[in-house]
Amino acid sequence: MQKKRTFMQYFVDYLFITVGSAFMAVAVHFFLDPHNIVPGGVTGIAMMINYLMPQFPIGLTIIVINLPLFVLSWRFAGRRFLIYTIYGTVASSLLIDAIAYWGTATVEPLLAAIFGGVPRGAGRGLVFTRGATTGGSDVAARLLKLIFSHMHMGRLMLGVDLVVIAAAWAVFGRIDAALYAVVTLYVSTTAADAILYGLNTARVAYIISDRVDEVVRGIDAALGRGATLLHGEGAYTGDPKKVILCAIKRTQIAILKEIVKEIDPAAFIILSEAHEVLGEGFRDYDKHAL
Repeated sequence: MQKKRTFMQYFVDYLFITVGSAFMAVAVHFFLDPHNIVPGGVTGIAMMINYLMPQFPIGLTIIVINLPLFVLSWRFAGRRFLIYTIYGTVASSLLIDAIAYWGTATVEPLLAAIFGGVPRGAGRGLVFTRGATTGGSDVAARLLKLIFSHMHMGRLMLGVDLVVIAAAWAVFGRIDAALYAVVTLYVSTTAADAILYGLNTARVAYIISDRVDEVVRGIDAALGRGATLLHGEGAYTGDPKKVILCAIKRTQIAILKEIVKEIDPAAFIILSEAHEVLGEGFRDYDKHAL
């Protein structure tokens, strides 16, 4: 049975979504829109409509285009996701229009592409951590995530957004703006993944040693990490081998290697990237987070 969420949990959710929406509004107005750098998705479509018909504000246009996507969100993702997404979409859209008459941050398009991508990606990442989106390609990527659960949200959004960038090239008639948009997409997807996965990025260590018990005790004593023993076999000798599997944080890599090599200088260590580790000592599972 699902535990009832507290007022503070809802407050934190809406705070994250609000801050993330503000970051995205800053990215669009101060960096991207002045240089016709389309960030993809519904925001990019709204920027093109505003360029062709200035009487339609970007923020309001975003809300209107998102209406059918909200219906799909209800069908595939449920009530809470829809409520949070509507709030994130409306918040970011209203903030874009609210600061529409403020000045821009830079006249240099490359700087705009880079520094516009950072707050846009960070904002999206903050919103995603609360199980919400700000509409548009975010919704499309969220729905695709239900099917392709192994893929990062940032990569899913990239595929959707590239289609919009191609359309923007035709509308604005400027290939340089499209190329700058690709830079923005790369920066923003990297920033979004850093928020979603970066803080939980860990390493998985595979250790092959003849002094397994001592190594396991050393890891537990120094790092407070448990380990799992995998049963293997030497390909050449055919001798049975125990392989130590241990998930550690980045900051513990040097200590782990030092411990293992002190106990068994002949030990074989393999370290691989783990984008997300759920469980004791790492992050708890939250089915609403992306």
